[in-house]
Amino acid sequence: MKILVINCGSSSLKFQLIDSESEAVICKGLCERIGIEGSRIVYTPEGKDKITIETPMPDHNRAIELVIEALTNKENGVVSLDEIGAVGHRIVHGGEKFTKSVVINEEVIKAIEDVSDLAPLHNPANLIGIRACQKAMPGVPMVAVFDTAFHQTMPQEAYLYGLPYSYYEKYGIRRYGFHGTSHSYVSKRAAQILGKDAKDLKIIVCHLGNGASVSAVKGGECIDTSMGLTPLEGLIMGTRTGDIDPSVVEFVMKKENSSVADVTNLLNKKSGVFGLSDELSSDFRDLEDAYVEGHAGAKRAVDAFAYRVLKYIGAYTAAMGGVDAICFTAGVGENSGFVRKLICERLGFIGATLDEEANKVRGKEQEISGADSKVKLMVVPTNEELAIARDTYELTK
Repeated sequence: MKILVINCGSSSLKFQLIDSESEAVICKGLCERIGIEGSRIVYTPEGKDKITIETPMPDHNRAIELVIEALTNKENGVVSLDEIGAVGHRIVHGGEKFTKSVVINEEVIKAIEDVSDLAPLHNPANLIGIRACQKAMPGVPMVAVFDTAFHQTMPQEAYLYGLPYSYYEKYGIRRYGFHGTSHSYVSKRAAQILGKDAKDLKIIVCHLGNGASVSAVKGGECIDTSMGLTPLEGLIMGTRTGDIDPSVVEFVMKKENSSVADVTNLLNKKSGVFGLSDELSSDFRDLEDAYVEGHAGAKRAVDAFAYRVLKYIGAYTAAMGGVDAICFTAGVGENSGFVRKLICERLGFIGATLDEEANKVRGKEQEISGADSKVKLMVVPTNEELAIARDTYELTK
């Protein structure tokens, strides 16, 4: 079966066509600047060069049409429309209703709409992608794969905030966590690499990128994760603050004469390593180069980021009563030996040591712990699209 994986953003649409048997990527691409001037589709068919087509894309319906045209055209196409057996959609927020992936029907769509206030930038765009695919491919089964689902195994003591319990009952205010598809894939893959059953392992997954989160996976289930009601909580990130004293919001509003919207934008778009580096960059590659050259702001930002990751590793080691493996994934986790070293060289308290030569790896599966390390340190590239395709196939085959 050929599975089309769709990841819809507010102005973008990522896609991959995956063969469910071989798990090979037949084609992948991106629709950019949807609804904005200068829109284009960029895609790469298997074994061929990247193709870029600049064309008006007023909405996601047109973007889906262009994706199908790209996949099926006579010159560079890779599939006929009737060969697409199912479509898997990444959905950011499933609230408490969804603990696993589900086949999409009207009831599911309504449930996704009901929690859109918890992810106002993402869920509406995800729903637009579903509707556009239903219009373009009527009768083709579709599956929703939720970023929050993997974290629904957290115990109440981990997901509740210290607010009046009625706020949880009335509004669903609690920790949900995100990047769940990645955390699930990486923890399972780490167990495979180690040749052990996930049920016998305690694994910490560090999903480190512009958006970043850490999870504690005990016995194959998530028991805690760093992101909260929204992706703003937890680690310092590219432009997000991560954990702060809530009183900062009121304090800044008074000092800067700002609105709630202004401060929310500050916390999400102007903070993190971008803000800490005096707005040098939110890209860790730029910050790493500047750090090495002695830039004070870059050093301040990257050191703070690495320290926050270290704190969560320590906390989750305590929460699980130990740790067998620590996995680094996503853009920074997979590719920056520099950042990994800043974190791992301070893990001696759990008996972990780093093999600096092995740590030079970029974007490949590799154990990077020293021979005497009591904890496995690993680089495990994430593959959210493959995880979505697997769930979609299992639910629709």
